[in-house]
Amino acid sequence: MRLSRYFLPVLKETPAEAQIVSHRYMLRAGMIKQQSAGIYSWLPLGFKVLRKIENIVHEEQVRAGHVPIQMPILQGADLWRESGRYDDYGQEMLRMQDRHGRDMLYTPTAEEMVTDIFRSHVSSYKDLPLTLYQIQWKFRDEIRPRFGVMRGREFYMKDGYNFDLTKEDALHAYNRHLVSYLRTYERMGLQAIPMRADSGPIGGDDTHEFLVLAETGESEVFYDSAVTDLTFGDREIDYDSHEQCRAILDEFTSKYARTDETHDEALFNAIPEERRRVARGIEVGQIFYFGTKYSEPLGATVQGPDGKPTPVHMGSHGIGVSRLLGAIIEASHDDKGIIWPEGVTPFHCGIVNLKQGDEEADAACDALYKSLTALGLEPLYDDRKERAGGKFATMDLIGLPWRITVGPRGLKNGVVELTCRRTGESEEMTPEQAVAKVAGIYEGHMVRGF
Repeated sequence: MRLSRYFLPVLKETPAEAQIVSHRYMLRAGMIKQQSAGIYSWLPLGFKVLRKIENIVHEEQVRAGHVPIQMPILQGADLWRESGRYDDYGQEMLRMQDRHGRDMLYTPTAEEMVTDIFRSHVSSYKDLPLTLYQIQWKFRDEIRPRFGVMRGREFYMKDGYNFDLTKEDALHAYNRHLVSYLRTYERMGLQAIPMRADSGPIGGDDTHEFLVLAETGESEVFYDSAVTDLTFGDREIDYDSHEQCRAILDEFTSKYARTDETHDEALFNAIPEERRRVARGIEVGQIFYFGTKYSEPLGATVQGPDGKPTPVHMGSHGIGVSRLLGAIIEASHDDKGIIWPEGVTPFHCGIVNLKQGDEEADAACDALYKSLTALGLEPLYDDRKERAGGKFATMDLIGLPWRITVGPRGLKNGVVELTCRRTGESEEMTPEQAVAKVAGIYEGHMVRGF
């Protein structure tokens, strides 16, 4: 993309309503525009990152054997009355009636609807296990929406639902989701710690939240600092193996890590004092096992091996896709702007022409642009007739991990400058070397379209 043809409405001043870093930078970088309290339009740069995150989530869900579907945003109230949640859910649920006077609701979560799909089409234990998931807009009418996309009313979410014959199988689905989530977050450059949490209106006894440590987090968290030394890395896991998935869960949850709702002071004090940590965290996902909480009232049964109807064991598993943008920025920024991890950056590399209109500089930038594009990379070429300082400020604000700077002086020596946004370090090299180095950096970070 050439910046002269792109829609990037950057702001020089910080909007007064933006209280935290991610909200300030998303507004200033022209990623979002507020339409009403807690509801945003996603502008091209923000929408591009949103899609990168969504595709990573899809890839890791499919890798784990989960099947994508798409359910409607509006639900009928009758299913929620069947489960007993319609009156219990609270004012966060947006209720309405259609023209025929039927009670409807804007989806805050979809346990009832997916259970209805399951009970309509699955009748035998031979069709299990089954996990269905979707990525869809949700709405919860927060009383005080704030912090931009971190605490909005409308949000983009992956919600998945497993159906299993036994509790043992359903807990394997729980463990499998934990493993897939660890992979998902690390691919986005995040360390998301699974912490014992409260189930809230979803219900169930087993649940972990995934939290990214940040000063602006809405949750107080208590943890053993040893959990921050754990990484999933490149290990290959057989998702069908109960033993392998259980071993990963044990590894990542055996150290103390809890949100304030489930904090146990006695257990916390048993940790060596030098490893006790109290901090703030941003929730970016949660997994639940709730057994037959929904299958029994909704009649989601299968014929078991003994020929008798058996209610299936279920769990639900969510990732806040839109919230992740804010969490990534909170975890990765400086006083100049965003610093995108390579896995989710909207453009792989920025190209800055220091002297737009100079024949040699223009030709060199065009050649770099074509070479990067031919390799399947997406460069953002700042071809505007702006001062160099303004171009650098824009690139720093929008946070592309790598920048190639092209100017007449360097070209006389046959070199361009490659700069790392995270460290600020620059290196002179030939254009061909710069292209090769950027391509090598992204070799392990390419996300397939879904």
